[in-house]
Amino acid sequence: MTTVLYSYWRSSCSWRVRIALKMKKIDYEYRAVHLVKDGGEQYSSSYTAKNPMAQVPTLEIDGVVLTQSMAILEYLNDTRPEPPILPKCPLKKAIVREICQCIVSGIQPLQNLAVLQKIGETKMEWGHYWIEKNFHALENLLSKSSGKYCVGDEVTMADMCLVPQVYNAERFKVDMTPFPNITRINETLSALEDFKAAHPSMQPDKQ
Repeated sequence: MTTVLYSYWRSSCSWRVRIALKMKKIDYEYRAVHLVKDGGEQYSSSYTAKNPMAQVPTLEIDGVVLTQSMAILEYLNDTRPEPPILPKCPLKKAIVREICQCIVSGIQPLQNLAVLQKIGETKMEWGHYWIEKNFHALENLLSKSSGKYCVGDEVTMADMCLVPQVYNAERFKVDMTPFPNITRINETLSALEDFKAAHPSMQPDKQ
C-alpha cells in the first residue's frame, strides 16, 4: 500500500513530517498542494474531503488518512519505533512535547499563511515581532534541555519542529544573535542527511 504525503514545499508542518518519514526510512509518494495558486488548492472539495481543515500535511498510510503534523509524528513513532523520535523517559518526553508546543502552538500559527493573508501589508512586521518575542522563551527552554540537539543528544520531534521555524525566522529577518542555542542546534541538525533531504529546496514543487 503506497504511502502518500500531501505537502507544500515551504510548509513548516509538512516539513516536520518529511523529516520523520526520512528518518524512519518510509518511502512515500509526494503530492503537492499549492497553498496560493488559484486561491489555494487546499480549499478544493477533493482535498477537504481528506483534510477538513484545508491544511497541509495530510498523510495516507496503513490504509488510514491522518492530518495535523504532531498527530502524524506520534503515529509514526508508535508504529515504527526505530529510530525513536520521543524519549522513553517520561520527563524527557514531556520536555520534548513542551518544546514542540512552544513552537507549534505559540509561534508558528501566528505567522502561517492564513494569518498573514488577513494581516495584509504589515505581515513582515507582524511575523518578525511574534517570532522574535517567542524565540526568547524557546531559547530559555533550550538552555536547560539541550545537548547536541534540543533535548539531549538524540534527534526528537522537538528538532523536527525547530528547523522549519528557524527557516521562517530567517524569512522574516529575525536577528538570530540573541539566540545562540537555537542557532547552534539548527546548524547541527541542518547538516544531517535526513534533514537535508526534507528541506524545501529539495522538494519537487519548490518555487
